Amino acid sequence: MSGYGKKYEVIVVGAGHAGCEAALAAARMGRKTLLLTMGLDTVAQMSCNPAIGGLAKGHLVHEVDALGGEMGLNIDATGIQFRRLNMKKGPAVRAARAQADRMAYSARMKSVIEAEQLLDLKQGTVIDLLLQGGSVAGVRTREGLDFSAKSVVLTTGTFMRGLIHIGLNNYSGGRAGEPASMGLSERLREIGFKVGRLKTGTPARLASRSIDFSKLESQPGDPCIRPFSFLTEKIERTQIDCYIANTNERTHQIIRDNLDRSALFSGAIEGIGPRYCPSIEDKVVRFPEKNSHQTFIEPEGLLSGEMYPSGMSTSLPPDVQLAFFRTMTGLENVEIMRPGYAIEYDFVEPTQLQATLETRLVPGLYLAGQLNGTSGYEEAAAQGLLAGINAALKSRDEKELIVGRDQGYMGVMVDDLITQPTLEPYRMFTSRSEYRLLLREDNADQRLTPLGRQIGLISDRRWQVYQQKLSELGQGGGILSQRMIRPGDQKWIAALQLGELKNGLQLEAVLRRPEIDISQIAELFPELQELSDQVREQLEIAIKYQGYIKRQLEQVARFREYENISIPENIDYSQIESLSNEVREKLSEVRPTTLGQAGRIQGVTPAAIAVLHIFLRKH
Repeated sequence: MSGYGKKYEVIVVGAGHAGCEAALAAARMGRKTLLLTMGLDTVAQMSCNPAIGGLAKGHLVHEVDALGGEMGLNIDATGIQFRRLNMKKGPAVRAARAQADRMAYSARMKSVIEAEQLLDLKQGTVIDLLLQGGSVAGVRTREGLDFSAKSVVLTTGTFMRGLIHIGLNNYSGGRAGEPASMGLSERLREIGFKVGRLKTGTPARLASRSIDFSKLESQPGDPCIRPFSFLTEKIERTQIDCYIANTNERTHQIIRDNLDRSALFSGAIEGIGPRYCPSIEDKVVRFPEKNSHQTFIEPEGLLSGEMYPSGMSTSLPPDVQLAFFRTMTGLENVEIMRPGYAIEYDFVEPTQLQATLETRLVPGLYLAGQLNGTSGYEEAAAQGLLAGINAALKSRDEKELIVGRDQGYMGVMVDDLITQPTLEPYRMFTSRSEYRLLLREDNADQRLTPLGRQIGLISDRRWQVYQQKLSELGQGGGILSQRMIRPGDQKWIAALQLGELKNGLQLEAVLRRPEIDISQIAELFPELQELSDQVREQLEIAIKYQGYIKRQLEQVARFREYENISIPENIDYSQIESLSNEVREKLSEVRPTTLGQAGRIQGVTPAAIAVLHIFLRKH
């Protein structure tokens, strides 16, 4: 083996969504960074659904953007259809989603990485970790090169010992058409990490010209596009439609008749799949009472003839896939361009990580993305950003950054991962947060941008945009609290249907009425029209949900009491006689850093937390 001869401070392994965010964060924080990938042509590849965002996932994208990441800007630049979901529901669960041009998304991210001054992008397959005194010291590639660094971030996705299943056939691969990564998984086991096995899948890709779209229900994008990034002022481009198709009883019968040829049902797959994203054969078996399942037929790009049928992932053989698709209205003559498949891969049990995503076993080694047992581009990007930030801070010998459960969905996700056993691939939902009214998409910048500024990741331009928003919020809040509608203002009273007024009403009080929204008030008060749509929406949320927000803030204050009680790293739980053996074992395995974190470990009871609290106070 030979050294490359160039000194790096941070090395990132894998250029998927986690790796790209990790490498960009470290480089933008002034660290000389190396991004190693098995293939330069697959940077930020969308292996499955060509879309960004969705329920709870859109929240993560806004948080990545607010903290200085790239995903929001990338989808704003390459999206081909934009929609906001759950608009008839409360503000906590409203979420942005965009269909991406898959090839353009990857190409733009690669160009951003190549333009970053302190970041080198190189092709190479990592097969070993270099250790020195128990800490990470670099990586070794299959090509025969050693690269040294103080911090290393692993973001290997589904590539570690990846095994692709199509029907009863299987072969080694990290993604269709790409080799698996061999050697690194064994090295992690050798070091002492607990390594498990998970499974995911993807549907077939269909030829656009073989689909009769006139028989399908079209789904257009929103007429007014709301960007993902707080830096994007406006998106004006022609959007393209997605389409809705449905399975039927004939589809389901073909699937039932061929379950013995499914890798999932034949016993060929040992890994655990995602419960919330089941294969089509899973759906047919688990929900026999349903005679139809919906699928969205989504374009892969402006210059691509491939269509993605969401919700139709499968491990059935190609001939069965073709047969069941052709039973669906509009797909009678469909052609499959790429068959769907299931894939098994190795992951590292994330309870072995700290809240910074640094491993407890090897200082300086960070893990992010599907390697930690998660699913989804957005979950990966958020972890990659946090891991890259902390790897950079570690290389500068500075204090780490931890995002709390009350600060962001990325904090909720990391806390869940490091305190709960991984029974299936982890997916983010708004219901996972106990403070979801505080963790909305619209206020992600107010929660996280100041943190990003402190660590040197927020540019001057982004900080100016943030300060401008705060100024507008203050201006708008002042208008709503100071301007009044008086009994004599009959024109305004009639326009807002306020009835008979005996006393004056602040605009703030008018807006609290459920039948009135801020756009109606803005029509009467031009100074409110000068504010951005996003600012007006946030003002409306703050006023209409004021009582609920106040209650959640009080809950956060109580939550922080236990979060501020630290647990010494070297604590010996065997000394605490009142704890059961099971609780001691759980605490010793996870090694929580705070009393609050200890309380979220599965199997650790409130009584055990009370005992631990008393012990900590005494000692």
